[in-house]
Amino acid sequence: MTREEDLLRIAKKLDKMVSRNNMDGALDLLRELKNFNMTLKLLQDTRIGMSVNGIRKHCTDEDVVNLAKILIKNWKKLLESAQNQKSEKTNENGSHPSKPSGSPNRTSPERDSRKDFTDSKKLHPRKLSIEGRRESKDSTDSKSSHHLLKRQSSETKLESKSKPETPKTPTTPTSPLSPSLSSSVGPLSPRLQTGDSIRDKCIEMLTAALRTDDDFKDYGANCEGMAAEIEDHIYQEIKATDMKYKNRVRSRISNLKDPKNPNLRKNVLAGAIELSRIATMTAEEMASDELKQLRNVLTQEAIREHQMAKTGGTTTDLLQCGKCRKKNCTYNQVQTRSADEPMTTFVLCNECGNRWKFC
Repeated sequence: MTREEDLLRIAKKLDKMVSRNNMDGALDLLRELKNFNMTLKLLQDTRIGMSVNGIRKHCTDEDVVNLAKILIKNWKKLLESAQNQKSEKTNENGSHPSKPSGSPNRTSPERDSRKDFTDSKKLHPRKLSIEGRRESKDSTDSKSSHHLLKRQSSETKLESKSKPETPKTPTTPTSPLSPSLSSSVGPLSPRLQTGDSIRDKCIEMLTAALRTDDDFKDYGANCEGMAAEIEDHIYQEIKATDMKYKNRVRSRISNLKDPKNPNLRKNVLAGAIELSRIATMTAEEMASDELKQLRNVLTQEAIREHQMAKTGGTTTDLLQCGKCRKKNCTYNQVQTRSADEPMTTFVLCNECGNRWKFC
């Protein structure tokens, strides 16, 4: 068996291992390749580099992967040395030093010209054949380098992607809240500025929310002052401009600008709702009357469903609900554990539907 057939046999085995995802025996084959006297022609004819690279990608054994990397690295060096030799030969053939005209071997100009003419006739076909062979060799070398260096290019791409990009410094200040809630008013007056860009931006956005639909003109309210007071109450409670602060401000803005809940904004502008109160209200408290009514209906339906699903129970006022603090409850006792253990009591609040259990 020739060396090329032996390499083709090994390459076929490696490809079969990759296709079956069974790497048993791959280490022995790679060791055999390591002791093999490899040439550039064998690499190009057998494509053994692609088979070894496939083993490197799909195998999980560290010894196999390391040995495959060593082989590929050695074969790359072989390719680079061949390319260097080719470039050196090209440079040598490109420079033809001319002999000095005063050589003692030449007796006359006519004889020199005849000799140069005959030498050029002899060297011309030889030079053409050398260039033809060199061009064919360059084409084969380029093909082999494309396959062998494919992994190197992919690794460099992965390294460039994995490198963290240097954060760019923004030229304009970014909004602390979402872009959809950007303020439509001008810059905040200097007397209301806090010195903190985030707080000032929040005051501007609260002012824009209070000025929705131009209702503030009917009440003659100072929207900027009211917005600054609302923001101050929020900041005094949270003591920071973190995410909790931003979410609180965002909730006020979205509810004040809600077209389905205009009464909330009107009550704030008219003074029916104190500014300290609007700064601490929950989403349920700020909801519109229609939404509150819908929530009550859904809660009552859920309570009825729970009451219909239970097999029975005893109504009592001795148990207090931990959610609504009322004492209208129904309980059941079930033996869920062994017989010598106490029974488990399941409690249902008839007011809010809260459920809990205790032993």
